[in-house]
Amino acid sequence: MVDTTLPNIDPVFPCRDCQAGHMHRDYIAYFTWLGDELIAVPDFPAWVCDICGRCEYDENALTRLTLLLSPNAGKTIGTARVKAAKSRAKPKVQRSTQPE
Repeated sequence: MVDTTLPNIDPVFPCRDCQAGHMHRDYIAYFTWLGDELIAVPDFPAWVCDICGRCEYDENALTRLTLLLSPNAGKTIGTARVKAAKSRAKPKVQRSTQPE
C-alpha cells in the first residue's frame, strides 16, 4: 500500500526587503511592553529571511497574543451588557383611553 499523503510543508515566500531570500517559518523570542511591564514570549512563530534575516511575526499568533494580553481577557462581558441595557430602558408612558 502506498502512502499518498503529502508531508506538512510550511509555505515559503520571497522576502520583501532583499527580494533575493525566502521567508521561512521559525520560532524566535517576542518582546512587547504592557503598560510599564516587559512581556517576553519564547518560541513565538515568525517568518525569517534566509538571506538578510528580516523578521515578520506571524499575524495569527499576534492576534491571539493580543487577545490574551487584553485587559478584558477572561471576563464575561455579555451579562454586563444585558444589565446595562435593562437599566437604560425607557419607562413606558401610559396613554389615556378617553378622547380629548
